[in-house]
Amino acid sequence: MRNATRPFGRTLAAMITPFTPSGELDVPGTAALARHLVDHQGVEGLVVNGTTGESPTTTDAEKTQIVETVLDAVGDRAHVIAGASTYDTRHSVHLAENAAKAGAHGLLLVTPYYSKPTQAGVAAHFETIADATELPVMLYDIPPRSVVGIAEDTFARLAAHERIIAVKDATGDLVKAQRVRAATGLAFYCGVDELNLAAYATGQIGVVSVTAHLLGRHINAMFDAYDRGDTAQAQAISDAILPATDAIFRGPGVIAVKSGLASQGLPSGAPRLPLLPAEPDLAELIAARIADLKEA
Repeated sequence: MRNATRPFGRTLAAMITPFTPSGELDVPGTAALARHLVDHQGVEGLVVNGTTGESPTTTDAEKTQIVETVLDAVGDRAHVIAGASTYDTRHSVHLAENAAKAGAHGLLLVTPYYSKPTQAGVAAHFETIADATELPVMLYDIPPRSVVGIAEDTFARLAAHERIIAVKDATGDLVKAQRVRAATGLAFYCGVDELNLAAYATGQIGVVSVTAHLLGRHINAMFDAYDRGDTAQAQAISDAILPATDAIFRGPGVIAVKSGLASQGLPSGAPRLPLLPAEPDLAELIAARIADLKEA
């Protein structure tokens, strides 16, 4: 069994992809946002080309350019993890190889969606992609999106792979996550922002967070308080950021985050269809709840 450490840092942002007003990739904006997240929000890692980065609507060439741009901007002081999964294993291998050639520090691999593979198929999918490069791998378990989750026995099999070292857990099942973590030593990162503190208290070592775009400093302050034994302060911070977190997840997180970033004059751009920009009422609510927060 592995000894779980923090292979990709503690607070990671599931980074959006900024677009120009005409809907093209905003390369300077992508670099500027990466610097903002590391320098201002204090994140230690950026996960690019995930669903929050609108990976279903970006081309393979855009995905490579995003990895290269973020690495150029912050790759010397933050972990850059590239999403490289589709429900086509061969295409996923291609994306993983592209990310490795671009210089990514690791891969995020989500359970194949829609096709509903067996657990043996899930395992073979992940192992095949992990075999394709030398990069460390974070698995992404999110059955609300993928339908099929990763079973505990499958985690046990996958943990034997030398490059599969971490999990982004978006199941909401803290008990299952704790069992798998204790049995395998895989490094667990919370992928449900409402559960960040609870997950941390049960042994998850950090977060891959959507809200870190807007609340990264607060999340770090919450974890710092918990680490020094001030659980009351950690709880107080968790309570304080909950209204903003609730507002952000009234719809797809990317829509809300792009709205919140735009309200602060930061690169974002409208999402690509089929996603639409936040309705005015939601945009106003998010901006107000972010503005209500005290500095961390």
